[in-house]
Amino acid sequence: MTRTRKRFAQHWLRNEKVLTKIIQAAQLQNSDHILEIGPGTGILTRRLIPHVQSTVAVELDRDLCQRLAKQLGNIKNFLLLQGDILTLDLTTQLQQFSKFQPLNKVVANIPYNITAPILERLLGTIAHPHHPPYNTIVLLIQKEVAQRIVAKPKTKAYGALSVGMQYLAHCEYICDVSSKAFDPPPKVDSGVIRLTPRSLKTPVTNPQQLETLVKVGFANRRKMLRNNLKSIIDDDSLICFLEKLNINPQTRAEELNLEQWVILSNNWTTLNGNH
Repeated sequence: MTRTRKRFAQHWLRNEKVLTKIIQAAQLQNSDHILEIGPGTGILTRRLIPHVQSTVAVELDRDLCQRLAKQLGNIKNFLLLQGDILTLDLTTQLQQFSKFQPLNKVVANIPYNITAPILERLLGTIAHPHHPPYNTIVLLIQKEVAQRIVAKPKTKAYGALSVGMQYLAHCEYICDVSSKAFDPPPKVDSGVIRLTPRSLKTPVTNPQQLETLVKVGFANRRKMLRNNLKSIIDDDSLICFLEKLNINPQTRAEELNLEQWVILSNNWTTLNGNH
């Protein structure tokens, strides 16, 4: 059995049912060019390769790369890159491998300790979305984070992460994954999510502004929204502004749905323009 390294937060997925659900969630086509992050021992990689045009796997651990190269290196539609997904320039790396691009889907069991930067790498931010967007992103991540990503307004899990991710993509929770599905088992349960990048019917006119409002609005969850936003606009103006938008001045950030956040942001310029 391959030994895991704590510094790489390695936990090998062993459950066949979960692997099947991940593959099903990716809705693989023969024309797909897949990116897999952290293939590890290659258990998911082997499931991906037969169903798609190509699979590019990025692995940080040199020892695992050597093992994967020995086992899968002769497969013509498989490309293994050794490096850190957070710093690797995929565009440059793939320039000489035309048959492995353009990458259009991501399927991965990612290291939980770098979930946030990986999500930003794959989706971008409200102000700077990833371009061009992937068609589909299926990830196995920590259950708590997965629940926050798909959370609905007025729930405990709903926060700045929920708004940001749901602005950038349609977010679906696919299934729970017990810690027992891994070897060694992590200390937390996991979940599979599917993210489908999209553009909103009513886009935000100033993405940077929305990003700021969401960050400031959720800065202190126990405070009313207007008390958090007081740091960037005076209270009296803000109360009138919220009432004009049919938003209760007593409301908290977690009570606003994505559409209301967009409306708030799109009208914010007029508020600031009056002061």
